[in-house]
Amino acid sequence: MQLKVIVIGGGAAGFFSAIACAENHPHTQVTLLEAGRQPLTKVLISGGGRCNVTHACFDPAALVQNYPRGGKALRGAFTRFQSQDTVDWFTRRGVQLKTEADGRMFPITDNSETIIECLIHAAAKAGVKIRNNAPVAAVSYVESREEGQGDKGTRGQGDKGDKGDKGDNYQLPITNSPLPITHYPKFEVELKSGEVLECDRLLLATGSNVAGYRIARSLGHQIEPPVPSLFTFNVLDKSLRELAGVSMNPVHLRLLTDSKTKLEQTGALLITHWGLSGPAVLKLSAWGARALHDCHYQAKLLVNWLPELDRETLRSQILSVKTAQPKKAIASYRGVNVLPHRLWQYIIVRAGIAPEDRWAGISNKEIDRLIQEIAQAEYLIQGKGAFKEEFVTCGGVNLKEVDFKTMQSKLVPGLYFAGEILDIDGVTGGFNFQSAWTTAWLAGQAMGNS
Repeated sequence: MQLKVIVIGGGAAGFFSAIACAENHPHTQVTLLEAGRQPLTKVLISGGGRCNVTHACFDPAALVQNYPRGGKALRGAFTRFQSQDTVDWFTRRGVQLKTEADGRMFPITDNSETIIECLIHAAAKAGVKIRNNAPVAAVSYVESREEGQGDKGTRGQGDKGDKGDKGDNYQLPITNSPLPITHYPKFEVELKSGEVLECDRLLLATGSNVAGYRIARSLGHQIEPPVPSLFTFNVLDKSLRELAGVSMNPVHLRLLTDSKTKLEQTGALLITHWGLSGPAVLKLSAWGARALHDCHYQAKLLVNWLPELDRETLRSQILSVKTAQPKKAIASYRGVNVLPHRLWQYIIVRAGIAPEDRWAGISNKEIDRLIQEIAQAEYLIQGKGAFKEEFVTCGGVNLKEVDFKTMQSKLVPGLYFAGEILDIDGVTGGFNFQSAWTTAWLAGQAMGNS
């Protein structure tokens, strides 16, 4: 008998797992259910429409350092499928990737459609049945018995999707040992249209969609509370916002929250019309996702605009300019040349120095304040902004309940997980896609095994 596999979720993880299962297990009948009219919508808009497929980090031990949550669980998984395997997978299917200076990898076409077309073609070639406009209303779990030993077994009713985000909290009868495979279904998937599909294996790859969390919870799994990750910082400083477009690389950031969490990040920073963005901010928001959520995105941020220069070097440069150009206006003649002119003018005003003041008249106290504003400027974060190129959530299915060799549930035999539905999230740069490819590949390999 054909083994029936259903994948819920038509995103990157859903497609990749369906393809891996169908290609490696010809005896399987793989059906992919997508709730919307079109699959892979997040892939389409990711990376500014270019699709940041992965990151050029090919050492699993180094790769896991880019995951605020899930790195430990992914350590072994990356030894079986990592970034180089992703590159090879797409290369074998005619898609060449390129590496940019910061390590991000994109298709050489700079077009996410290239990745979408590759995945859809590979799925069709492997025989995956793709059904769009097929939202799932409920999942029922059936404890199968071997053929000839009576009825189909005990049925557990999953979430109906109409009782709010917390689901119905009904705990299905769970077994800790694998059940024998027969022609009887282990799962019944009810679509919102009323149609019921049966399968032996079920994969949840629903991303951060609350419907996926409800189904997982109804099947007995614990959900770590989902909160946003990868976002920008709102800073209510009108003068700072007027510098929108100014960038610095590197800067050093320190985040201080009510929970006394102290997180640091070094990298590029971009000033925006709402506050601060750029890789350093996005990475800091990922590592501090829960702490920032807990303090309602009200926190203190310390910025070192020039981390490569210590305070004594800064003082020496400033005093040198004071000596050499005493009659020059401080605002028009920078004491530190590496600072953009607009940023320098902003910093001296924050230090209490009038733009028309001359270098000859600057006092030691003013120099101290100037150095403080360069080396440890203090800003108040008062909310979070959106990062349009990424939609990443911290939280999801508890990782202790999943076997990361196969991505199978430790609670429900035949149930698998892949992608962002898991409590895994990475920093910006292709790492979230890589965890999706890896977990999906492992699940796809395992689902067809008897």
